[in-house]
Amino acid sequence: MTPHLSRRHLLVGAVAVPGLLTACSRTEAGTGAPAGDADLLERLRKQGHVRVGFAGEAPYGFQDGGELAGEAPTLHREIFTALGVPELRPTLTDFGTLIPGLLAGRFDVVSAGLAITPERCGKVAFSEPEFVSPTALMVRRGNPKGLSDLESCAGKRVRVGVLTAAVETSYAKAAGVPDGSLVAVAKQQDGLDALLAGRIDAFALTGISLRWLARTNGDAAVEVLEPFGPEVEGVKQYSAGGAVFRTGAVSLRKAFDAELARITGDPARYVRLIGRYGFTEREVPPRTLRTADLCAG
Repeated sequence: MTPHLSRRHLLVGAVAVPGLLTACSRTEAGTGAPAGDADLLERLRKQGHVRVGFAGEAPYGFQDGGELAGEAPTLHREIFTALGVPELRPTLTDFGTLIPGLLAGRFDVVSAGLAITPERCGKVAFSEPEFVSPTALMVRRGNPKGLSDLESCAGKRVRVGVLTAAVETSYAKAAGVPDGSLVAVAKQQDGLDALLAGRIDAFALTGISLRWLARTNGDAAVEVLEPFGPEVEGVKQYSAGGAVFRTGAVSLRKAFDAELARITGDPARYVRLIGRYGFTEREVPPRTLRTADLCAG
């Protein structure tokens, strides 16, 4: 059994993207969700576009110069093009409304790197994992404390920054970092600033997010160490994300998974597609990591 927790926090400021089709011609009574999702793939092929919801979170799904960018849209564009659906039509929405918006028929798929959790699996259907998110440490350039992972932080009794209410807090405690050495920060930029100011010696977060943070603060004297897989009670922790569909869209999800497997099965192609967003071969999901197991908890 593989525990996994979402890396998400709060997103605000939802806006609509011009050109979005906001309603469907056929709906399930009382839900607003489109009827006949069994033939959704064929309908998408005929109309030539798929409506995707995203939450404006870099590097997973965001707008860059008015264009839809990020890990999930890039992978999904590649997959849907292969399926005969060449255009993604996006809706930017609050993170908390991604699943409700999908269920209400505002879009056909969530393209936001959403973490696969048992609770969410009770409402929607996930693709197979698109990525995993190993933990990493950001340290001052040169790694003056000689750190490598959370166990090394505990052994050297250094101060570790963690996002408030984020899973890295429990990872650090499981590794032996005492409460008095944990420093909570409200957002990612606060962690980098605390590191540069000497208030912490390391900032723990997913390697994906830390690499993006370092890239967007190019002049900062920091570096991101090699990612690692933290353990809690002897069990390796994963945070895996994927595309999200309504449960009735079985043929679409299966076709999507088949194309996704061709990408995740070719690490060089995977990195070619989304390496620009900080994804490496470390983020390629293991072949043995399956959505059914993640949903079962």
